[in-house]
Amino acid sequence: MDVAYMPHSNSLPNPLRSSTHRPLSVLYKISISVPKTLKNAGSFRFRNLCYASSSDTLVAGKSHEVLSKKEDESGDLKSWMHKNGLPPCKVVLKDKITHDVNLRPIHYIAASEDLQAGDIAFSVPNSLVVTLERVLGNETIAELLTTNKLSELACLALYLMYEKKQGKKSFWYPYIRELDRQHGRGQLAVESPLLWSETELNYLTGSPTKAEVLERAEGIKREYSELDTVWFMAGSLFQQYPYDIPTEAFPFEIFKQAFVAVQSCVVHLQKVSLARRFALVPLGPPLLSYRSNCKAMLTAADCAVQLVLDRPYKAGDPIVVWCGPQPNSKLLINYGFVDEDNPYDRIVVEAALNTDDLQYQEKRMVAQRNGKLSIQNFNVSVGKERDAVYDMLPYLRLGYVSDPSEMQSVISSQGPICPVSPCMERAVLDQLAAYFRTRLSGYPTTLNEDESLLADSNLDPKKRVATRLVRLEKKILSTCLQAAVELINQLPDHSVSPCPAPYAPLLK
Repeated sequence: MDVAYMPHSNSLPNPLRSSTHRPLSVLYKISISVPKTLKNAGSFRFRNLCYASSSDTLVAGKSHEVLSKKEDESGDLKSWMHKNGLPPCKVVLKDKITHDVNLRPIHYIAASEDLQAGDIAFSVPNSLVVTLERVLGNETIAELLTTNKLSELACLALYLMYEKKQGKKSFWYPYIRELDRQHGRGQLAVESPLLWSETELNYLTGSPTKAEVLERAEGIKREYSELDTVWFMAGSLFQQYPYDIPTEAFPFEIFKQAFVAVQSCVVHLQKVSLARRFALVPLGPPLLSYRSNCKAMLTAADCAVQLVLDRPYKAGDPIVVWCGPQPNSKLLINYGFVDEDNPYDRIVVEAALNTDDLQYQEKRMVAQRNGKLSIQNFNVSVGKERDAVYDMLPYLRLGYVSDPSEMQSVISSQGPICPVSPCMERAVLDQLAAYFRTRLSGYPTTLNEDESLLADSNLDPKKRVATRLVRLEKKILSTCLQAAVELINQLPDHSVSPCPAPYAPLLK
């Protein structure tokens, strides 16, 4: 996969909370604390610590959305790229109005002429691509920093944050300005839930995605706590910005917003060195829209990153790329959108053998022999719910075996566990059906209520995308429940009571 968008691996304080968070633009309004050792330093050192003047840059707040006429006339991102080595290409930047009328239109990449599958839409030279090789200048340092210390996303975010402080002096100013314009909204939708308030996160109640968001947010906090240590290990960065200690230059909320903005547009390149595998491509996402059923990918070739089209386009059509085989939960966390036609959508059912069972070790051995673990995750893919239920049954049956003689028969047999008795099969299916009912009851709304919400054209955009996610999850769970109930109805004798199960497997 050439474009594998990253699954990296709380409400904001009032001064930073608004209906639209500014992933990078707020950098200009932060106050930079000066270390005591530098208070008497010369003017050169003091200038290194100062943030860019608001008269020269975009600033947070509503004024952020109004560029001066002079700045608008300075040329767009594509013009800047052509001036710096971008060869002629077959795409143009166009505007699209978004859900928030208070925000300026988002740019997106469209075909500049009629195109065919196999055409190269553009080829961005490596000199216009941000990678760790460029940031750190050394692949060994890149490997050191990203091994149990700091993710590639954090390194790239930190680099752009420091570049942003340079304002127009930065070579990357036009690209950073474009990222500001996007506001981390990827896919022309909403911001990642990582930037949602606590109230907004409650839109995801019942979905495992809510816990994933909180876990990811904690991971970003851990990375922030490592910034100063890593900073002194990164010789090239330390030399470039010698007095700007990361946690003094950027509060955590600012770092998180920059991290999420980078997360929404980073590209994972294949068949390149470690220091180049994660790349920020100025004509790539979020200017390119993601689509789960697309196969066009950004690829590294001949000192450039290029996009080869997988389908024909008419002039003016938006160009789309593949976002990798990601479920909708990851699409929402990483990019702020949900794909209704995502063939890779799935939920996870975690099953575990009961460790209190006296026969736990024997059951664990049998499970491993059949390719399963003592704690096993079953991926339930959309459209394959019935297959997933059938896949769970042998594992659950194993957990229900209690008679030692039956256990010996299971150990001596080969292959998955077949039904042992009518009462055990009823117990297994009853537990499975009850599990799906319990998960469905954890959502505060029903499928019909979700449909009614989505029919409201004035529905809050974040609530809309969250409702789309939970609705799709509920559809998968409902199909699984239906499959379990149908299997119960197919049992030959419905008068048989479920077998007692002192050590029934655990479902989560």
